[in-house]
Amino acid sequence: MIRMQGLTPESNALHSDITVEWVKLKENVLRQNLTTDISTGGGAYDVMTIGTYEVPIWGKNGWLVSMNDGMATDWNAGDLLTAIAGGLTVGGNLYAAPFYGESSMVMFRTDLMEKAGLEMPAAPTWTFIREAAAAMTDRDNDINGICARGKAGWGKNMAFLTAMSNSFGARWFDEDWTAQFDTQPSADTLDFYLGMMGESGPAGAANNGFNKTLTLFQQGKCGMWIDATVAASFVTGPDSTVADKVGFALAPASGPGPGPGRRLAPGMVAGNPHVVQAARSGQDSRELGHRNGLHRAGCGQGRLGRCPSGRAHLAL
Repeated sequence: MIRMQGLTPESNALHSDITVEWVKLKENVLRQNLTTDISTGGGAYDVMTIGTYEVPIWGKNGWLVSMNDGMATDWNAGDLLTAIAGGLTVGGNLYAAPFYGESSMVMFRTDLMEKAGLEMPAAPTWTFIREAAAAMTDRDNDINGICARGKAGWGKNMAFLTAMSNSFGARWFDEDWTAQFDTQPSADTLDFYLGMMGESGPAGAANNGFNKTLTLFQQGKCGMWIDATVAASFVTGPDSTVADKVGFALAPASGPGPGPGRRLAPGMVAGNPHVVQAARSGQDSRELGHRNGLHRAGCGQGRLGRCPSGRAHLAL
């Protein structure tokens, strides 16, 4: 969002008749304020950042208008990741414009993993993650084997726990919308999460969201961190004291028992509030070039170096 805000001067130059006033709020406050404003027709915001979770619900309630209505035509909607655009599209109309998409992954300290005598698999299980976290924990030197979101809220710990629950074979509701929180897979997920964080997590984890956990990792106080792929540029950036000691792996695909595969974390989208039905996601993904991407089009110099890969992938 900070990078998008940095484009304000360019917007002002193109649209001198529009004044942009930014309002930045914390995750939980943002969702509460936006939901209240748009459901009551308050009209405090003309454009807002919401997630793919909200778009089909808010659109069905008549709170969104199509991006096709009155939008500029000098942009290529075909550049959007199919799976993400599909979740925002009904009847051929796009109801929000995504400005980034993300999945989840494991970020880990390569030096601490080696010191523990372990090797990170390309596709680790939760069982391995917990064992590795315990092996890397060094309380005397303030190193936690695992760092993860713990603060209550959809954009806080629930984004993490939802993906984790999927990998344990749990779900929030069945096809009849009956809550499934009292099922064994749900209990197994929470027991495993609390046990792992108690053994190897930081003190006060219940107060940590994305930013606090990021700070802990950048300060060298985490052996592993499982979170959004967008964090890659931060843990390897100039503010990280361990930038040259970071490795990456796929998010855990299963718990102690078999479970479904990895799940996509909803990306943020910009919506124009003022009608959509329940949207269905696409089945494939395609490369998306962007000037703030991890690498430049045509193999230019990007944040992961020159030509780090031929194609960027999201695990969907």
